[in-house]
Amino acid sequence: MKLKNIAIVAHVDHGKTTLVDELLKQSGLFAAHEQVSERVMDSGELEKERGITITAKNCAFNWKDYKINLLDTPGHADFGGEVERSLMMVDGVLLLVDAAEGPLPQTRFVLQKAIERGIKIGVMINKIDRHDQRHEEVKGEVEDLILELVDLVGLEDFDLDIPVFYGSGRDGYASNDPDKRDGDLTPVLDFFVGDFYPLAQLDKTKPLQMLVTNLSYSKYLGTLMIGRIHAGTMLENTSFMWYGRDMEKPKQVKIGKIQIFDGLGFKEVPSAEAGEIVILSGVNDAFIGDTIADLANPEALPRIEIDPPTVSVQVSVSTSPLSGQEGEYLTSRKLEEFLQDAIRKNVSLQYEATDDPKVFVLKARGELQVAIVFEEIRRAGFELMISRPQVLYKENEDGSKLEPYENVVFDVPNESTGAVTEAMGTRKGIMAAMNPIGDTRTRIEFKVPARGLIGYRSKFLTDTRGEGLMSSYFAGYEPFAGKMLARQNGALIADKPGVTTGYALFKTLSSGQQFVLPGEKVYEGMVVGEHTRPNDLNINVIRAKHLTSVRTAGKDENIILPPIPKRTLEWALDWIDDDEWVEVTPENVRIRKKVLKANERSVKR
Repeated sequence: MKLKNIAIVAHVDHGKTTLVDELLKQSGLFAAHEQVSERVMDSGELEKERGITITAKNCAFNWKDYKINLLDTPGHADFGGEVERSLMMVDGVLLLVDAAEGPLPQTRFVLQKAIERGIKIGVMINKIDRHDQRHEEVKGEVEDLILELVDLVGLEDFDLDIPVFYGSGRDGYASNDPDKRDGDLTPVLDFFVGDFYPLAQLDKTKPLQMLVTNLSYSKYLGTLMIGRIHAGTMLENTSFMWYGRDMEKPKQVKIGKIQIFDGLGFKEVPSAEAGEIVILSGVNDAFIGDTIADLANPEALPRIEIDPPTVSVQVSVSTSPLSGQEGEYLTSRKLEEFLQDAIRKNVSLQYEATDDPKVFVLKARGELQVAIVFEEIRRAGFELMISRPQVLYKENEDGSKLEPYENVVFDVPNESTGAVTEAMGTRKGIMAAMNPIGDTRTRIEFKVPARGLIGYRSKFLTDTRGEGLMSSYFAGYEPFAGKMLARQNGALIADKPGVTTGYALFKTLSSGQQFVLPGEKVYEGMVVGEHTRPNDLNINVIRAKHLTSVRTAGKDENIILPPIPKRTLEWALDWIDDDEWVEVTPENVRIRKKVLKANERSVKR
């Protein structure tokens, strides 16, 4: 059977996973009576909750006399490392672009990576049924972007004759006609097996080479290595040479079972040839970027090189007065094991130890990636503490400091442009462009220091009443922009341990917004709210109302407390300042001062 390897790439929320659902259904993979869940490729618990793809995943289906290995990739910039290594397994990409939003930062990022690798690109303008769709403008924007990137990369012979489809992944139709609103996805399936995308038949006569581009885990087989065979033929239960990370010489290993993707699962095969994406067991210490090579003529492939991390956080064993009450894992050894496991499965993460044996530093692409890693640790039963994300600086040759900058694109209602522009001004952002989209919305582009975006997302949603879209991509390192205040207001801090009371919280309402409810445990140094002023304030939130002998109808006040913000990990990492920790347990997310005792810290910020 002839083989093709194709990835579907797009900006976040442009409909990749929904389109994959329909492609799998219409290819005949599922029986007519079979119940299929929505966004079937988003198999992770966090992916289902948040409605975003976090890790790249493979599936396979047959169409006519072809087998198609299809990759669904994440759309969020923080998970760009997943996209970069996925592109090493494919010969073609289908780029999805929203018919109303047009190409956005992550569209640019994945397109540039595909063009650099010389991968064939097809385009589908998705969500053509939107009332605010503008397919002609979007098609022009995509063509301009491709021309700009080809020029930037400096490719002379890139094929610019790019086919464009119009359709709706949700409703399951696509065609070359932008005015059509019915049909099925047969044009796209036929396009996959047509002459545009090359066959994945590589040289099977050469000595074996396979690059490990993903890792998984099986309870029965241990670590699973996923990658494409670049050359040669692989047989099961055979010895090969393994080039591991930091190895000077290769090591002989025996590969047990060979599996290939079949539908949404795996299928065991006795052998696999060059071009096929395989799943191998037999090497428990494997890392992404390793090479499995021929026993007689071993030769390593270049290790995976991706864009470096731009933010770091300190992560520590919990030293809170409430530690040990809600989680089971508390030691630095278990924490280090989990961090090692996280960087094995994600090549864009790095971690290192510090002088303090209970504190580690995790480096990542962005706040969301950090939050996802620690959300998974939390759900595994850990208690830990996380500091405020910091950007990673570099030093210039002349000794001056450089910091990472981001290009940010805002798509906001017209009435919110002033609030967004003002906020970017205080964060040292420089406006690059401002264009209307339709009659009611405006697109604004800024170049801003990466640290100016830490903590801004929640404020942005408030400023735009939840109607704004914000996305960014890494623009490079530039000179340090100067000091910047993390947040304007100070913190409200509990001054003694105990259990909060409605009476005490009601009496301190005038001090600022509160983060705790009546009946919650607090301790000295725990942050219980945001002050209305720039300085910190120590308050008593456990005070109880003393009973008196007076009993009259109007004596008791009716206590009504306002709602508190949902205490998620992302919200906490956005809100905290440099002198605070986020305390994370399987049941709670709290914020505390690094120095707990009130007489040992200043309230001036």
